[in-house]
Amino acid sequence: MTNTVFHGLPRWSLAVPPLALVVLVVSWGRNPGAVLLILVCAALGAAVIAAVHHAEVVAHRVGEPFGTLILALAVTVIEVALIVTLMASGGDKAASLARDTVFAAVMITCNGILGLALVVGSLRHNTQEFRVHASGSLLAVMTALVTLSLVLPTFTTSTPGATFSTAQLAFAGVASLVMYGVFVFVQTIRHRDYFLPVADPAAEAAPAVEADPVVEAEAGADDEDQEEAHAAAPSGKVALLSLGLLFGCLIAVVGLAKTVSPKLESAVESAGAPLAVVGVVIALLVLLPETVAAVRAALRNRLQTSLNLALGSALASIGLTIPAIAVASIWLSGPLVLGLGGKEMVLFALTVVVSMLTLATGRATLLQGAVHLMIFSSFLFLAVSP
Repeated sequence: MTNTVFHGLPRWSLAVPPLALVVLVVSWGRNPGAVLLILVCAALGAAVIAAVHHAEVVAHRVGEPFGTLILALAVTVIEVALIVTLMASGGDKAASLARDTVFAAVMITCNGILGLALVVGSLRHNTQEFRVHASGSLLAVMTALVTLSLVLPTFTTSTPGATFSTAQLAFAGVASLVMYGVFVFVQTIRHRDYFLPVADPAAEAAPAVEADPVVEAEAGADDEDQEEAHAAAPSGKVALLSLGLLFGCLIAVVGLAKTVSPKLESAVESAGAPLAVVGVVIALLVLLPETVAAVRAALRNRLQTSLNLALGSALASIGLTIPAIAVASIWLSGPLVLGLGGKEMVLFALTVVVSMLTLATGRATLLQGAVHLMIFSSFLFLAVSP
């Protein structure tokens, strides 16, 4: 690649983060007009693409599953900061923002990202394999976290409404943090091999066949992916630079998303849609880097990496957001609504059942991806038209 500097990092990946941060500084605290709004949206999209690139550089250096964990943690930390900021300035109207954003993140990761990765990967590789032990563990922890943090508040009786008492909120925060901490220990130390991508047996021992132009073209594309996957790991200096630029990109993504959020809220109110749509859009924007990374991994026939990103992001979103919100509630005024409604519980139960069936065999096809995408489409439709 000719357009590279600093041992292989593309020039655009070095230029986008500071430029996006400059746009953030220029637009911060302002009511953007049409021209500035277009500039903010362009910077937002560029920052997302750059974040994915730098996350992959860091992931290549540290290896799996640490790479996907870094991206999930980085995005979630920034997501929590955005939620707390909006809740602090939103008053009672933002009482359910944390619940709406976290639940939207669960539906996006478990149905949107997962379904898109399954569809894209199966269209290219027909059938993809993954490790049942890892995926089952991810689903079990995610189900427990959502139930304890977002379902139980609807049924508790200590406080009115779908809220926790102070003691219950503290317990839910500690339980979420403990479960996520144990999962990270298992993923990165105790059973790290469970979360590594499954080797492609066809690529390891392919029989010799007569050359065919179409087959050669497809093989060429696969070879490019394999070369990218097996290229020499970047140096520690390059990985540290990419890590810093990754956080810069994520700060820009969340800051720029907050800049456009007033326009978004005005558009939602004008359309007569529920305010929960704001939480959905926030989750969509924040999870864009992980969506792109998961799809790219599926295209390389590394579905386990896509599952680590999708379900791992759901775990990080709940396991870190609930404790952070529990601590922030000390300073936040107004109620904190965490309990899901009946419609959301039905969608969550459907997601769990379908995910169990999808992850039970260790092999995925186009049909399973289409089912997850249909559930995700139903979630989006019902969020706008409850």
